[in-house]
Amino acid sequence: MLTQRQKDILQQIVRQYTATGQPVGSKVLATRLPQKVSSATVRNEMAVLEKAGLITKEHSSSGRLPSKKGYRYYVDHLLNPDAVTDNDLLVIQHSLGIGFHKIDELISHSADILSQLTSYTAFTLKPEQKEVRLSGFRLVPLGNQKVIAILVTDSGDIESQSFTLPRSINPEALEMVVRMINDQLTGQPLTDVISRLKTDIPAKITQYLQSPDGFLDVFDNVLQSAVRERFFVGGRMNLLGYSERQDPSAMKALYGLLDQNDRLSHLIDADSPEQGISVKIGNEISKSKVMEDYSLITATYDVSQYGRGIIAVLGPTRMPYSRTIGIIDAFRRELAKRLLNYYHRYYDE
Repeated sequence: MLTQRQKDILQQIVRQYTATGQPVGSKVLATRLPQKVSSATVRNEMAVLEKAGLITKEHSSSGRLPSKKGYRYYVDHLLNPDAVTDNDLLVIQHSLGIGFHKIDELISHSADILSQLTSYTAFTLKPEQKEVRLSGFRLVPLGNQKVIAILVTDSGDIESQSFTLPRSINPEALEMVVRMINDQLTGQPLTDVISRLKTDIPAKITQYLQSPDGFLDVFDNVLQSAVRERFFVGGRMNLLGYSERQDPSAMKALYGLLDQNDRLSHLIDADSPEQGISVKIGNEISKSKVMEDYSLITATYDVSQYGRGIIAVLGPTRMPYSRTIGIIDAFRRELAKRLLNYYHRYYDE
């Protein structure tokens, strides 16, 4: 159990070190504590904090810096998120106020904005809509057996992909299949449509197509793409220079992780709180040493009945937590507001 003075000292060490990157000495601390104490008293208290594993001493300096355990204690017990500045709020509101035609455009742009505001690498995951339904499906011929498959959902999302169909498929029969798909599957949740592709739909398609595999592959691919989580990364290059150990192989592994959406999505999703903001530090993020010098701040945003999304920031353990969390909190609220307006506009049309 720390005394109030020890808490004040640890709080100041974290704040000073995250601001300057330099170990903090007793003389500086003595001038910044709320109560007047001598440098000798501060050194004694620092010795207690060091013994508790909350701060550590660099070999070439008498100053102290926070340990991972110290950061954890600070985040859990001593952190007061900074109120977002008027300028930051204006940037958020202005950037999210740009006219977007698709939700994915807004979510993708959000990752870039959040990265710019924090100077770290940012992630945005669009709201999860488990009950999103099929509104329509069509195939647009491009010639030479090439088509664009277009799938529209009731949330306003449009998924399109180009494919080359087998020459054995009859165009007129294909039109009848598309008509049957729209007649029988429109209005159903995409998850149900995917299930039916494994049960009754193939048999129905064989009434029109002798070999339905080519069409089924096209329809399944565009469906899977429509239900896949939309995950966006902003500020990838911001990771350079954060790690205290500039190990080329570690940086390569980290950038490799950013290119694997499935692994990264699982990592962010696993750390997302049901509500509010979560902070993971070092090996709390992953058992891999790749994340040892990083902290991951994850927050959820709620878009009413339209789902729950996630935003996150990955930066050094030596980050200004109060300011970063303050920005993330304001950002998620504004993003939720903009998305809710988007959905209302779409459904009210």
